[in-house]
Amino acid sequence: MMSQNQKNFKKVPKKYQPRGLTVLYEDRDILVVDKISGLLTVSSEKVRENTAYYRLTDYVRKGNQKSRNRIFIVHRLDRDTSGVIVFAKNEVAKHYLQKEWSGFQKKYYAVVHGTLVEKEGIVTSYLAENHFHKMYSVSDPKRGKLARTGYKVIKESKKFSLLEVDLLTGRKNQIRVHLSDRGCPVAGDRKYGQKEKGVKRLSLHAASITLLHPHSKEKMTFETEIPAYFESLLNRN
Repeated sequence: MMSQNQKNFKKVPKKYQPRGLTVLYEDRDILVVDKISGLLTVSSEKVRENTAYYRLTDYVRKGNQKSRNRIFIVHRLDRDTSGVIVFAKNEVAKHYLQKEWSGFQKKYYAVVHGTLVEKEGIVTSYLAENHFHKMYSVSDPKRGKLARTGYKVIKESKKFSLLEVDLLTGRKNQIRVHLSDRGCPVAGDRKYGQKEKGVKRLSLHAASITLLHPHSKEKMTFETEIPAYFESLLNRN
């Protein structure tokens, strides 16, 4: 499925697409991409160049290192989460998007282990972080930040369930923690879930973002399809 915005955007030829990224939309203010699983959004202590930010900076500069063109971080996806990321192309757009970010709609797809008793609902807790940078749920609002995750089961098989997830707040790792709390961790989640042979990646995908354009204030939706790998997991015996 493709939004009207993406239909109107002239597609970037495959040979010009940054490696590991698909440009969904671009104008003078924003750059929207679909990131593969395994690619960092921004650099870490160990990884400097193998990131979405680095590759997209090169993309907007068209290989010219002296170019003043650049991109600005608005939000991030975990390395192993695939899907839609929005970057700004100037500081005005960046500040607007970050200020309004909590009010924009974000949907995810997730394949989880097992089946949920309640096929639709909202998980609410307060999230805190331990010394190992792992998030966990607490009931005391003084110890954590409020996190709310909406979900709906789309499809089930013997071992797995495919969910559509609404990110109602934007806390670190909240989808992964909340689904694990429900006894159905995201498939391939080594941090909050269980190890299982044959699950090649974290089965979490940022499916769509609906926002107001920083300049025109037009409502825009950028969306991607369910990864083929998720369907193949569901079809396992």
